[in-house]
Amino acid sequence: MNTLPTKDQIRQWILENPGLSAKRDIAKAFGVKGDARIDLKRMLKELESEGSVEKRARRFRDPGALPPVAVLLVLPPDSNGDLFARPLEDTGEEGPEDTPRILILPQKGDPALAAGMKILARLTPVGGEDHGYQARLIRALGSNPLKVLGVYRSGAEGGRIVPIDKGVDKEWKVARDNTNGARDGELVEAEQVGPKRLGLPQARITARLGDPTGPRAVSLIAIHQHGIPDQFPDAVISEADRAEPVSLDKREDLRLLPLVTIDPVDARDRDDAVYAESDPDPKNPGGFLLWVAIADVAHYVRPNSALDREARKRGNSTYFPDRVVPMLPDVLSGDLCSLHEHVDRACMAVMMKIDAHGNKISHRFTRGLMRSQGSLHYAQVQDAIDGRPDEKTEPLLDPVLRPLYAAYAALKSARGARQPLDLELPERKIVISDEGKVLSVAFRDRFDAHKLIEECMILANVAAAEELIHLKRPLLFRVHEEPSPEKLESLREVAEASGFTLAKGQVLKTSHLNRLLAQSQGTEFDELMNISTLRSMTQAYYNPQNFGHFGLALRNYAHFTSPIRRYSDLIVHRALIAGHGWGDDGLSVWDVENLDETAKLISDTERRSMMAERDTTDRYLAAYLSDRVGSEFTGRISGVQRFGLFVKLDETGADGLVPIRAIGREFFHYDQDSQTLMGADTGVTLGIGQRVTVRLAEAIPMTGGLLLDLLSLDDKPLPQGRSGRPGRYQPRKPTKAAAKADKLKRKVIRKRR
Repeated sequence: MNTLPTKDQIRQWILENPGLSAKRDIAKAFGVKGDARIDLKRMLKELESEGSVEKRARRFRDPGALPPVAVLLVLPPDSNGDLFARPLEDTGEEGPEDTPRILILPQKGDPALAAGMKILARLTPVGGEDHGYQARLIRALGSNPLKVLGVYRSGAEGGRIVPIDKGVDKEWKVARDNTNGARDGELVEAEQVGPKRLGLPQARITARLGDPTGPRAVSLIAIHQHGIPDQFPDAVISEADRAEPVSLDKREDLRLLPLVTIDPVDARDRDDAVYAESDPDPKNPGGFLLWVAIADVAHYVRPNSALDREARKRGNSTYFPDRVVPMLPDVLSGDLCSLHEHVDRACMAVMMKIDAHGNKISHRFTRGLMRSQGSLHYAQVQDAIDGRPDEKTEPLLDPVLRPLYAAYAALKSARGARQPLDLELPERKIVISDEGKVLSVAFRDRFDAHKLIEECMILANVAAAEELIHLKRPLLFRVHEEPSPEKLESLREVAEASGFTLAKGQVLKTSHLNRLLAQSQGTEFDELMNISTLRSMTQAYYNPQNFGHFGLALRNYAHFTSPIRRYSDLIVHRALIAGHGWGDDGLSVWDVENLDETAKLISDTERRSMMAERDTTDRYLAAYLSDRVGSEFTGRISGVQRFGLFVKLDETGADGLVPIRAIGREFFHYDQDSQTLMGADTGVTLGIGQRVTVRLAEAIPMTGGLLLDLLSLDDKPLPQGRSGRPGRYQPRKPTKAAAKADKLKRKVIRKRR
């Protein structure tokens, strides 16, 4: 039996070990294990409420004491030339005059420090001095070397690096002894060396990445640029290779249920299967029993295993047009965890009873063994329902597919009553050849089969959240908060300028936004309102606290349906396993203690993947359009900035920039609130959603940048400004420019005298 320390012993430990004051450190020091950790947690909370200790960043410490490592602000030197600093972290309720003095002790080799700099320092408390702490510099914040990804161009004295980042045109110099053997034209990664100074920054090449124009180099650039881990450590691969198929054992046998998977035709993993049947219960006339079965990834990825640590670090799979960077090794993501047809697979399943109007009456979760009756794709299923079944869907049409569509009709009724945000956002599909060349760019077809799977997955996610709330188990919610008042007001102004209304003075609901979108549907402002509404939304994220999902109009929502590619879903699966006592692979104590950190980590990795996927798409689109420089395209203004217009092209959905210099000679006033540019001479107004015709002036595959010339606005020629010629920048004549420069020079000289 564990012997718990007294409160006095805990206080003394925290005072003597400020660097080892996390709860797990205290538990380890006193040998507290198992259920006794719960009592220790209670004692720490009591000490915190009594004011005896203070919790900061999951560590406990003496109130008012500074942590052993802290961020400091350097103060001006005193009369003796000594440098002092103050902590940037709040140390309590006292005022600035009570903040402890911190003397900085410089060491040999430390960089020079100046007042106003922020530093990370190690602190040591001292007594009997006019200061409470001494600080040793760890590093000056912001001093990590800058990094660049670009193409190396060799020269006589070394070479230069041409960055590939869009909007970055400053080159980096590389000395001969810092080239790392790079060859001319190679894609390289480099970091800045030496102090910042005027002129080109100095760089040292740290990695050579090969031919930037080679097959599939585009996604490799994004992977490297955004720091996405794409190589599994040996320990992770070894652990995955030891995995074996699951037997029935204590699982519920679901192999007789005719579950099917419905995915894109090019799906790389299959982690969800569905089945529906009419509810035989006479008390639920017209209702359905809807099954959703999900790959049981938790069986293979155990808490704190090498697989688990790597999956958590990655957070999610990242998808590119030509490749996927998976969260799990392929032996799991593409085989043992993937719900392939006609093979036994471990699953977590939920059976949901819904009424004739699509409302969920009840649900039941189970851990089972399933066997998919068919790996289908969306168009194939839709063709079958529309009367064109093939040899695979023909035998599944009556027993499986038609009941699924009947259940979907009911779910669609419930969706209509709930009124989630109904944005029309077509998805692009980029087809790549084996050589890495873009063959075509089009918008993906969207069928009822897509919507059927979406509604089934949403309902299963709701059931998972409600189940864990009922079991009082910790989990990660998928949170989407309502728009900020500022963004909402900006949307309202765009709506009113377009002739629509968005009511004020009431609690915002998605139904209000849907009415706005319905007003614009079929009008010339249709796309404008969809884009503007999307931009007013906040970004969804993960959190152990439940703040609801505004966009889906749901109070309780958690990700349960994609554990092969999202770590958040794996956490929810483990919580269900622990809550139902289905095994020893449920949510661990460490998982629970670090839920906040995990939520932030995977929210960040999700954004990282989105940015990498977007950058890759931009580069592929630029490569696809590079052969059509000089061609004219139609599109709509999708963004307005002081420096120009962003235009979304109708044909491909690509976004290009019309620089302000390519609009006209006149001066344009930028209005941030209305997101418009207005010509000072002609009064022409350029705003989001307007139809334009543009000419492709430049396409840069390496950066994904498209530069456009504006030819017409709303099918009308641009009005002429002072230049007499619309749509093209008119430079000053050299003689006039030189005369003006000489005049300014003389004026400056006179002022200096």
